[in-house]
Amino acid sequence: MGSQYNKWEYFKIVLVLGALCTISPFSIDMYLPGFPEMARDLDTPISNIQLSLTAYLVGIAIGQLFYGPLLDKYGRKKPLYIGLGIYVLASVGCALSQSVENLIVMRFLQAIGGCAGMVSAQAIVRDIFPVEKTAQALSLLTLVIAVSPMIAPTVGGFVTTFYNWHWVFIILAGLTLLIWLGAMTILPNGAEPDPEVSLKPSKVWKNYGIVLQNRQFLVYMLVGGLAGAAPLVYIVSSADVFMNIYQVSEQTYGWIFAILAFAMIGSTQLNHLLLNKYKSQQIINFSMHYQVFTGLLLIIGIFAQVLNVYALVGLMFLFLTAHGLNSPNTAALSLAPFARNAGSAAALLGSARMAIGGMVSGIVSMFHSGTAMPMVIGMAACSLAGFIILKADRQIPGTISRVWKGSAMGS
Repeated sequence: MGSQYNKWEYFKIVLVLGALCTISPFSIDMYLPGFPEMARDLDTPISNIQLSLTAYLVGIAIGQLFYGPLLDKYGRKKPLYIGLGIYVLASVGCALSQSVENLIVMRFLQAIGGCAGMVSAQAIVRDIFPVEKTAQALSLLTLVIAVSPMIAPTVGGFVTTFYNWHWVFIILAGLTLLIWLGAMTILPNGAEPDPEVSLKPSKVWKNYGIVLQNRQFLVYMLVGGLAGAAPLVYIVSSADVFMNIYQVSEQTYGWIFAILAFAMIGSTQLNHLLLNKYKSQQIINFSMHYQVFTGLLLIIGIFAQVLNVYALVGLMFLFLTAHGLNSPNTAALSLAPFARNAGSAAALLGSARMAIGGMVSGIVSMFHSGTAMPMVIGMAACSLAGFIILKADRQIPGTISRVWKGSAMGS
C-alpha cells in the first residue's frame, strides 16, 4: 500500500505520525526544568513533584494495553481522537493545578490520553506500508522520538524562565491540538473497524495471549525490548558516572549527552539507507553481534581501569549506534505478522518494551560501586540477553515460544 503515496504525501504522513510519537517525550522532558518552581508554588517537597513523573510513566504502560483492542475494534482514528482529547483536557488540568495531588492525577490522565499517539502511529504504519517499508518508516519515527528529549528540556527551561511552569502545559495542549488537526486532515484511516473484536476483559486478555503466542512477535519483542533497555540503563546512570565519577562539569555533561544521542539518531538514519540493500533480519543479526562485542570491550576497559572519559564516551558511542539499528527493525518484524490485530500487537509491544526497560534500569540504579561498572555491565547484559534469545530461536526454531508456553501452562 505504501507505493500509492508520492514523496510529498509520504513525508506529510510520516511527519504527523512522528508528531504523534513526540507527545509523550515532550510531556516527560519539557516540564523538568520547572520542578523547583513547581515545588515552591505548590508548597511541597520536590520529591512529590517527581511523583507526577512516575504517574505519567505508569499511565503510559497501562494506557497502551487499553488502546490496542480499541484501535482494532473501532479503527485507528476514533480512539486516537478520544485519547488526544483526554490529553488536551488533562494538560489544562495540570496548568490549573493548585495542589500536588491534583497535578499527579492530571499527569496520570495526561499519559492515558497521550499514549494513544504512540500506539496508533505504530498501528497505522503497519496498516498503510508494506513490510519492507515499515522499518524505514519506523526509523524516521525513531529519529523524531530521539531528537525530542534534546529539544524539550531547552524549550521548557525557556518557558519556565520567561513565563512560569503553568505555561508549559498550556503549550503542550496547544501543540497537541495542532497534531490533532494534522491527524484529521493528513493521516489515512488505516485498517477498517473490526466489530468482531470484543472489549470484554476476558476476550481482551485472550487476544493479547494470541499475540504473545506468535513466535515472530515474541522473539523480536524480547530481543528489541532487551536491546532497547541498554540506552535506558545509560540514561539513568550517565549523570552519576560522568559528573560524580569522572568529575565533568554540567556543560561538558550536556555535550556528552548530545554526542551520545547523536549516536542513536545517526544510526537510525543509517538504518533507513541500509534497508534499501539489506533485510531487517540481516541488520538485526549484525547489530546484535556488534553490540555484544562493544559491550564486552566496555566491561574489560572499566575493569582494567584503562578508560578515561574520552575513551569511555568513544566506546559508548559505538555501543549506542546499535540501538538505531535494532529498534526500528525489531519493531517492524514484531508487527509484521499482524494484519487484523495490529493495534493490540502495537500496544503490547510498546508496553512490554517500557516494562523491560524500566525494570532493568531500575535494578541497575540500585547498585553504586564508585565506578562505571554497574552501568556498563547492565548495558552489556541487556545486549547479551537479546543476542542469546535471537540465536537460540534461530538455532532451534520455536525455542522461545515453547519455553513461554511451558511457563504459562505451569503458572
